[in-house]
Amino acid sequence: MRLTKKIALFLCLGMIFITIISGRFQSSYSTKSVPFQPVSLMVSAAISLKDALEDIKPIYQKTHQDVEIIYNFSSSGSLQQQIEQGAPVDIFIAAANKQMDALESKKLLLVGTRQQLLTNQLVLVTPKDEKNVKKIQDLTQTNISRIAMGETNSVPVGRYTKEVITYYKILDKIQSKIIYAKNVRQVLNYVETENVNAGFVYLSDAKTSGEIRLVEIFPKTSHSPIVYPIAVLRDSKNPKIAKEFSQFLLNHSAKKVFNKYGFGT
Repeated sequence: MRLTKKIALFLCLGMIFITIISGRFQSSYSTKSVPFQPVSLMVSAAISLKDALEDIKPIYQKTHQDVEIIYNFSSSGSLQQQIEQGAPVDIFIAAANKQMDALESKKLLLVGTRQQLLTNQLVLVTPKDEKNVKKIQDLTQTNISRIAMGETNSVPVGRYTKEVITYYKILDKIQSKIIYAKNVRQVLNYVETENVNAGFVYLSDAKTSGEIRLVEIFPKTSHSPIVYPIAVLRDSKNPKIAKEFSQFLLNHSAKKVFNKYGFGT
């Protein structure tokens, strides 16, 4: 009888031991097999937004550690083409309405998510040591031989620039001097490296560089309104989070960053 009780106790203790070990093994296995993975959000944005959005990213992720923001910066026209060709994008921020209008006409935007995010200003800049250009009319001088601007078809800053030089009636006089760039940051780079005598960029881009001289800020009457629309894409894999991030870009903390870089909100 005592032997039977001892055997029963031994079996009972054995079962408890096996249960504990099994539980630890399963817990360890479960933790290793299902690691934490944040949700990825792909944001395709006009390259003029690069510095501001990079500064905003850590502010957002302080309270959204489960979301990984991935940026894709380029000209608005290039980003539009990527989206039309099926690129996996959650949010699009353009530097003009034209590209957003094109996507909306093809029903590629999530209905009700399009908003105006920012405004900007067009400016004329030169290398630091360029002293001959004091106003836009000086670009017609014979000693000014190279002027940088964005392409007019796919780069919004190029279209705004064409409107400005047409407004000041100097297009015919400087046409042969123009060097076209694929985006506004390339224009800025041409000026910084002194490959051109002058260039047309946004005020927000001019504020990022210590290698250029700001010559002139153009009045709003000289060109179309410079606006930055934002929208969630119809095929977004995470539309709820995309909407939340879009709204975050409109709140006070994000606006402070945009304002610091010269954007209007």
